[in-house]
Amino acid sequence: MRSKRVVIYGRVSTADQSHESQLREVREYCARRWADSAEVITITDTASGARTSREGLDRLMKLVRRGKVDVIVCYKLDRLGRSLPHLAQIISELDQHDISLVATSQGIDTNQDSPAGRLQMHVLIAVAEFERSLIVERVRAGQAAARAKGVKFGRPATLWKHRERVVSLLQQGISCRKVAAQTGLPLGSVFNISRTLHQPSNGEALPTSISG
Repeated sequence: MRSKRVVIYGRVSTADQSHESQLREVREYCARRWADSAEVITITDTASGARTSREGLDRLMKLVRRGKVDVIVCYKLDRLGRSLPHLAQIISELDQHDISLVATSQGIDTNQDSPAGRLQMHVLIAVAEFERSLIVERVRAGQAAARAKGVKFGRPATLWKHRERVVSLLQQGISCRKVAAQTGLPLGSVFNISRTLHQPSNGEALPTSISG
């Protein structure tokens, strides 16, 4: 029977901190549980938990996607994920690849071979997704409140700054395409300006051709 492929993951936030205390407990756990029946490697990061991309975590997830991992063991879940939504993303991917997650100090073991393990996996995913939905709702509520106060979202409109020059060029009979090339504006923006212009007094429509 193939040996279990176990990856120990550890993270500290700064270079002043040491991985040793958390890794010692995790390694002792692995020795008790699998003895010599598992292939165990250790991956560590020295990075803030707020960073989504970390060298060690990226390496770990590459092994996951290549089917090179059976179990990931860490000291606490917050060593792995930067937030509940981020952790939900990781756990969901582990679930898709039938990989167990163990957090030794929290009594978490999502071993897919046991009903309790599957339940823990589903609870973790549900809690993290619930937190993510709360964040989305809070953002939307904040935006709605800001709009009620007259705050506008999105990039500020700057097309009006170029309108006078665009109108002048169009009135000279220059095509929309050439006006766009001269002003550096998108062709669609120039065409929109041309469509808003009134008919001149001689009754002839301003040129709106987009041909060269």
